[in-house]
Amino acid sequence: MLIDEVVIEISAGKGGDGAVAFRREKYVDKGGPAGGNGGAGGSVLFVGYEGKNTLLDLRYQKHIKAKNGENGMAKSCHGKNSDDLIVKVPVGTIVYDNTTNLIIADLTENGQRAVIAKGGRGGRGNIHFATPRNTAPELAENGELGQKREVRVELKVLADVGLVGFPSVGKSTLISVVSACKPKI
Repeated sequence: MLIDEVVIEISAGKGGDGAVAFRREKYVDKGGPAGGNGGAGGSVLFVGYEGKNTLLDLRYQKHIKAKNGENGMAKSCHGKNSDDLIVKVPVGTIVYDNTTNLIIADLTENGQRAVIAKGGRGGRGNIHFATPRNTAPELAENGELGQKREVRVELKVLADVGLVGFPSVGKSTLISVVSACKPKI
């Protein structure tokens, strides 16, 4: 079954939130801030792959979502960055933004990568907001949201046979009757 056009929604991961924490040590006077940064959210990447020749995998997968980054923790521990989500598509795939109809990526070579939705940046913990006047800030940033977009994925297909003739003589009608394809008439 040849599927050559699919509309899907893609969401990149949200960045992790920064932490508000303080050092608690017995012999350290006024311990100070110790909140770590949040991890970055995962991006969604499309990779051209010669082993595929149809978009059948994406037809039943209407929403693709990358994982979120982890939140920052106490003791200046940073949250883990999320891994990027890699989606293999056939070579010759064009990815359009469905709302603006602009081309996001044209994957023409095996192994070619394109970032379709970029993951959010992680928020900073309270260790970044310490100043000489404010040595114990109770402030941390939230992680940024990842990109969300609706994309139309098309596969460029080279025909094995061509049908040539004058305009309006029934070429498309003949093809629709003889085969299972649905040409635009």
